[in-house]
Amino acid sequence: MFAKTALDWGARCSDSDDMAKQRSRSDLVRDPHRPGDKCRAEPGTYLPVVHQPSCEADNACVAACPYDVFEIRTIDGTDYTRLSIKNKLKVRVHGMKMAYTPRAEDCRACGLCVVACPKDAITLVKVPVTA
Repeated sequence: MFAKTALDWGARCSDSDDMAKQRSRSDLVRDPHRPGDKCRAEPGTYLPVVHQPSCEADNACVAACPYDVFEIRTIDGTDYTRLSIKNKLKVRVHGMKMAYTPRAEDCRACGLCVVACPKDAITLVKVPVTA
């Protein structure tokens, strides 16, 4: 649902795959490079956006998020049809699973998911304030 939002890819943090898998949640909480407001944002101020072609559904976002924003589930048919052939093959290799954000409105902009994702597939997007 939120994957179609315009993204600010400059907010992403990157780690090597091995480093991201070895880090605990307490290490992520202390990471000075994570984006967002370090869990101080009001819910709904930021939305976590999953870049689906990069996601490998490895569960790092689910494990890192203290607000239960993410879930790993079978990719929706409409999302699958939008992928390139290369990415469709990749999704099949990963069991037709994808990370989704069914509770995105609960995001507090910790940035833990961004830092935890070994494929750099998650971005926090600030929701524009409407008058």
